[in-house]
Amino acid sequence: MRALLLALLLAAAPALAIPAKAIVDPREMLPDPAQEERARAIGKELRCLVCQNQSIDDSNAGLARDLRRIVRERVAAGDSNEQVIAFVTDRYGDYVRLTPPLNAVTVALWASPAIVLAFGALAVLAFYRRRRAIAPPPPLTEEERARLARLSAE
Repeated sequence: MRALLLALLLAAAPALAIPAKAIVDPREMLPDPAQEERARAIGKELRCLVCQNQSIDDSNAGLARDLRRIVRERVAAGDSNEQVIAFVTDRYGDYVRLTPPLNAVTVALWASPAIVLAFGALAVLAFYRRRRAIAPPPPLTEEERARLARLSAE
């Protein structure tokens, strides 16, 4: 019975896990609730460069804390959301954005699997066309058949 209870508990553990949110230090928070809400919304769009799959709003890493501080400073200075994101992107590159912008680099990145697949399909098609173009060997002559029969009989 204990083993069954332990197995059920272990199976349910991932479902019961609550994702951890970064605890924003009250000293980091902006006094204006509207600005704080904007800063948090911007923070959800920026990637933590240490954690890589978390936003700076969800990360406890030191770099994420520094980025949250920069975002709040820019919001308090009166920058728009786009200006704040551009400020951070200029310093850390497009990788800092959780949803990268559509530009030539990202289009090439997303299109590259289809391009590679198309080149592979063309290579396979060319291989089979070339293979089909090769003429089959001529039929055996009477002399060759006789020799083959002799060799098979031995």
